Amino acid sequence: MIDVSGIHVERNYFRLYNVLIQALSQAQDGKGKERHANDLPFEKQPSVCIARRRGSGYPRGQIEKKILEVDNLSTTEAQIREMLSIIVYAAIDIIVMQDNMVYEQKATKP
Repeated sequence: MIDVSGIHVERNYFRLYNVLIQALSQAQDGKGKERHANDLPFEKQPSVCIARRRGSGYPRGQIEKKILEVDNLSTTEAQIREMLSIIVYAAIDIIVMQDNMVYEQKATKP
């Protein structure tokens, strides 16, 4: 476990922080961990590896699919869980994009 207690959150952004923490919790403690983690670091889990191989179309397609599913869910709780999954897929896309930037920067250095 990593101690992140030094995170600074402005008072006006606490609700956003809380939602982001809920998305993290769902990924590391909930359905994501149960189905996909296999005790691997997040960036080595199947969804991230697929995104590396397939590109941004994979996480963005998952986001699109989940957006379509949200309105068909019967409870607000289920809708919130699905929306938290969208945040996690957006994070996957960002992680892969950041990794690609680092790789591109290394490839262009003499």
